[in-house]
Amino acid sequence: MSFPDHQLRLSVRSTLPYGQGDVDDIRFFNRHTGQLETEQVYGEAFLRFVYEHPLGALPLQALIRRAAFSQWYGRRMDAPQSREKIAPFIADYGLDADDFADPIDSFASFNAFFYRKLKPQARPIAPEVPVVFPADGRHLGFPKISEIDRFFVKGQRFDLPGLLGDDTLARRFSEGSLVLSRLCPVDYHRFHFPCAGTPGTTRLIDGPLYSVSPIALRRHLHYLWENKRTVTTLETDHLGQVLIVEIGATCVGSIHQTFNPGEPVTKGQEKGYFAFGGSSTITLFEPGVVTLAPDLLEHSARQTELYARVGSPMAT
Repeated sequence: MSFPDHQLRLSVRSTLPYGQGDVDDIRFFNRHTGQLETEQVYGEAFLRFVYEHPLGALPLQALIRRAAFSQWYGRRMDAPQSREKIAPFIADYGLDADDFADPIDSFASFNAFFYRKLKPQARPIAPEVPVVFPADGRHLGFPKISEIDRFFVKGQRFDLPGLLGDDTLARRFSEGSLVLSRLCPVDYHRFHFPCAGTPGTTRLIDGPLYSVSPIALRRHLHYLWENKRTVTTLETDHLGQVLIVEIGATCVGSIHQTFNPGEPVTKGQEKGYFAFGGSSTITLFEPGVVTLAPDLLEHSARQTELYARVGSPMAT
């Protein structure tokens, strides 16, 4: 079985990213253009077969969700011949090579290109707010975690203890705020600290590797707290504890941390990166310490994701 390359992707839209019923499209509001835009989904035909077609359940459970599949595909993306995918990918998705920290011909493989660094000026860190988005992506913001059930698909409850793997920690944050940041394969795939503080050691919670695309999550939200994930506690001076969760997904078997535990970090400093594939990060705040950005709350209330780049304002 072969995971689809960029030639299989289709354009899709949605006003209900995690849906109530069947919707065909994924749409999001782009903060930087001020427009409602259409998402270009990498490998959409493959995703729809696996997560929507009755026959897709067999390869999903037998192979695709397993780490071995993602490791196999990761090796393909690490191979020197995968470099030939870089130029078509840039052209298909309209990426701006001027933002790249390194020239295109310097990447030894598609994966090296995928988790590329950007020039600092390509992602300026907003100085006027204490909390910024940790990644390029499509974001949903919830002022109270205990009320998230009102948003997602009917009958699917958001399981905070399951996500964190810690009942005590879940009780502490259950009335706090949460931001879910979804990274598509076309996005910049390094993630950053949303605020200044001192991070602890990252805790790994192992699990399968389902897709975290809305195509998958509108069927089974529990992939968020079943997938392989990492949890880091950030101790801050003015915001108490902030929890940062990275979630792996199909073809994202490795979550790489690049920070040093115990060393203070600045707002917007790099925390780590994902290798090939779509993935997500989740940022959690204790009750009453932040107010999420107005446009994030506005579009989330409409069940529409807000696209914003790393370093732009997330909360005050």
